[in-house]
Amino acid sequence: MSKQAAILLAPGFEEAEAFIIIDILNRLHVKVTTVACHTSREVASYHAVPVIADALLTDLADRKFDAVVIPGGPEGTVNLAANPQVIEFIRRHDDAGKWIAPICSAAARVLGENHLLKGRNYTCSGDLYKAVTEGNYSGDDIVEDGNLISGKGLGVSFEFAFQLAWRLTQDTTTADFQAEHIYFDHWRSYEGINAR
Repeated sequence: MSKQAAILLAPGFEEAEAFIIIDILNRLHVKVTTVACHTSREVASYHAVPVIADALLTDLADRKFDAVVIPGGPEGTVNLAANPQVIEFIRRHDDAGKWIAPICSAAARVLGENHLLKGRNYTCSGDLYKAVTEGNYSGDDIVEDGNLISGKGLGVSFEFAFQLAWRLTQDTTTADFQAEHIYFDHWRSYEGINAR
């Protein structure tokens, strides 16, 4: 059975981060569900691109995914962090040992502001880590600690997506083929094995 990932979308989400991750997960045969953390399935991105999500968060109360992906975006992460249903959704998956995957501002704003880092190592964009009172900030591009994998920002979205997809599937052959296929020379599964 293929792995499944939920991508949390709130108004103002960083669309490039979200769609790069969606693309790479699909290439590694991870079933992606885009989740509107909003009153309707239509969610406007950081650059006002309207996106129709697959489902509303309110309809997924009993569903479990293998990974919860949290894109950045200044407004998007503020909206996610302020939504109790989002926090409960993430907490439920974290408690079950599922992958929690924030990128850019999401680790600091969504997890850090809601006591979901739990002392783990993480990375995030800019100097947002200065306001986080739990967790251990690292300036690395990709940081893994237990079931938490975080990415620094948009510029590392491909690396972040490949690392998450590979961790989910452990499909070295497909991961390396797809990285080569799209000319992404900064990541290969053997690097993931040796460096993480």
